Amino acid sequence: MSIAKKEFKRVTTNVLQEMKRRDERISMLTAYDFTMAKMLDTAGVDVLLVGDSASNVMAGHETTLPITLDQMIYHASSVVRGTERALIVVDLPFGSYQGNSKEALSSAIRIMKESGAHAVKMEGGVEIIEGIERILTAGIPVMGHLGLTPQSIYKFGTYTVRAKEDAEAEKLISDAKALEAAGCFALVLEKIPAHLAKSVAAALEIPVIGIGAGGDVDGQVLVVHDMLGMTHEFHPRFLRRYLNLFEEITGAVTQYVADVKSKDFPNEKEQY
Repeated sequence: MSIAKKEFKRVTTNVLQEMKRRDERISMLTAYDFTMAKMLDTAGVDVLLVGDSASNVMAGHETTLPITLDQMIYHASSVVRGTERALIVVDLPFGSYQGNSKEALSSAIRIMKESGAHAVKMEGGVEIIEGIERILTAGIPVMGHLGLTPQSIYKFGTYTVRAKEDAEAEKLISDAKALEAAGCFALVLEKIPAHLAKSVAAALEIPVIGIGAGGDVDGQVLVVHDMLGMTHEFHPRFLRRYLNLFEEITGAVTQYVADVKSKDFPNEKEQY
């Protein structure tokens, strides 16, 4: 039996916990700018992730590695100004937390103070626990991220499905439990077998958000540019396109150019 969606003035980490207990799925999308954030917030998305994927879809880089902390704060500030309801989570970018818990805390504090966001997200398992615990001492909520971790792409050497082998699957489960024990309020699982994601979600009390991790988790996240068909070259199995904005936008702009060239735009009704 479906459960009616409960409305909240502002989604918080506690609200996400309640949604898991109610078996109400959590909707999450990326956002990087004011206008898109306002539309997504109005549509009722529960969590907006200011992802380091901005490095790819906004700046055109091949990986997420080049984006800086200052750039993440800029994007996060824009998203915060466009929202009233959604929980805003910001990726700590590559190089701002790995291997140095003091730097991790400093980076997280800057994001919270300068952008007004509500939480940060970090990629990795037991190797970043010290940084997570230090950030939590400052009262900053942390979302974990396991499975395919794009900041480690050169270590993996591929974007294929992770944790298919028993040893890696066991480590992922162990890392997930360690992140929960450390105090993470939620966990993203990216591109892992659906049966493994289901086991992790059942084993944890915190919400588990999947991307390419099947439907038996507590919520789903997609990159908004992919979901809306703006990045038309990207075709992973887990992606459902709800629009084809690449074709619609290029078609509209092509018509605009033609109208300007032919002197059809502006007409008499479109001038003063």
